[in-house]
This record gives sequence, structure tokens and C-alpha cells, in this order.
Amino acid sequence: MAKKINQYKIIIEQDEDGYFVASVPALPGCHTQAKTLGDLKERIREAILLCLEVAKTNPKYSLNY
Repeated sequence: MAKKINQYKIIIEQDEDGYFVASVPALPGCHTQAKTLGDLKERIREAILLCLEVAKTNPKYSLNY
């Protein structure tokens, strides 16, 4: 069975302390930060998976799509 791959727009900004901050507009509350872009990529992937898992188990966080 083929696995469906979802794609999300990610907004990346750099704060005044030099940290990179990523957020996913389609997933409310889904954001993270890291000192390097490499670390940020790994962390935002984890954050997306966690947000999707919460949305599946908690109707309050339903994604409605």
C-alpha cells in the first residue's frame, strides 16, 4: 500500500538572537526553533508529526481538511 506524503508550507525567520524559527500556518500551534537550519529541518519535521498525531486523537485540534 502506498504511503501518502503531505506537504506543508513552512515559514522560516531568524530572530534577534540568531535562532531560526519555523512555523507551519496550516497547523495552528506548530512551530519550533533551532540554532542551525539543519537542526531546524529535523525539529520542524518532528513538530509536524506531533501536531498531526494530536489532531487525530483530539477533536479540539481537528484540521478540517
